[in-house]
Amino acid sequence: MMPQTGDARSIGGQTLPSNNVEGGKPWLKRWLSFSIALIVVVALLVSGIWSRMKARTALDRVTAQSAVTAVSVVSPKRTAPADQIILPGNVQPFIASPVFARTNGYLKKWYFDIGARVKKGQLLAVIETPEVDQQLQQARSNLLTAQANLELASITKTRYQGLLKSNAVSQQDVDNAVGTYNANAAIVEADKAAVQQYSALVSFEKVYAPFDGVITARNTDIGDLINSGSTSTAKTDLFHISQPGKLRVYVNVPEEYSQGVKVGMTADLSLAEFPGRKFQGKLVRTADDINMTTRTLLIEIDVDNPSGTLLSGSYAEVHLAIPTQASTFLLPVNTLLFRTEGLRVGVVKNGKVVLTSVTPGHDFGDQIEIVSGLKANDQVIVNPPDSIISGDAVQIVHATLPGDVK
Repeated sequence: MMPQTGDARSIGGQTLPSNNVEGGKPWLKRWLSFSIALIVVVALLVSGIWSRMKARTALDRVTAQSAVTAVSVVSPKRTAPADQIILPGNVQPFIASPVFARTNGYLKKWYFDIGARVKKGQLLAVIETPEVDQQLQQARSNLLTAQANLELASITKTRYQGLLKSNAVSQQDVDNAVGTYNANAAIVEADKAAVQQYSALVSFEKVYAPFDGVITARNTDIGDLINSGSTSTAKTDLFHISQPGKLRVYVNVPEEYSQGVKVGMTADLSLAEFPGRKFQGKLVRTADDINMTTRTLLIEIDVDNPSGTLLSGSYAEVHLAIPTQASTFLLPVNTLLFRTEGLRVGVVKNGKVVLTSVTPGHDFGDQIEIVSGLKANDQVIVNPPDSIISGDAVQIVHATLPGDVK
């Protein structure tokens, strides 16, 4: 029997080629290598997909967070029902008037300057009127002539009426004499009126104070040409005189307070030149009409000023006790949105913006009074962007309490 070679082996009495067993090992190695490579590829794919999904989720989260606008909010400060308001007032004299000349001429002399206190009827100035003096003299001469003619006509009339009884003259002659007498009588009356007119003009040479007061202006001097306004040239006001014993203070009350203004109520005045001091006045009348331009009611407050402490023309702050109908709110002015449909503020509700219409009241500079449209617990956006609209999502990053509004 021939010996077995390396190419065959005996198993169970049978001889098998050795390459059937040895040939399975390379295939198994290849399958294991492929499996391992497949697992590695799948792991790389899963890892890449997971990384991409994680990055996408993070990006979506950041994008969503970036889409929510961060805002600061403030709660409106409730103001108590106001019982006093402070308004600007203009102090004016109770009576004030310019003093004009009633005749043309040249100023001969003046007797009082600014600041002088004068009494009614006191002589203020004298005007030279040579033309008027000559006209008066002529009028008097005309009157004398007319009176002489009237006297002659009276004698003639009386004589003719006596002769008519004896039929010495005709009725026509008597009628002519009577007519001449009546005409001369009318001329005398006209000349008397002319004399009175020029006498009045001559009396206007002296300028008198129309009432007790203080001279506040003197607009002429000796030798100035005085024009009474009888021509197209403007009239010359010689003096300005005012009566400061009682002052009128005019105040424009906003329309929302107009119903609380009543005649007879008192008011306190404060002036910068009298710090810490109050002057009491009384509301004496109102215009009973709202000015369409300013939407205010003009009122007058009278203040006694016997010692002349207060000066006319001063600026005063008027304190009026006017109860309001309801309390209001204060908001910073940087919360307002000016839209074509009206004034709006952005209120945050459940993370969303709600543009709310509000009615403004007084403007206090950095704050504004809101009469209607807000609630005490509203959260109003500070410095809202112009592009903000209702429904926008927002995130509150800072909130100011009502007590912090100043």
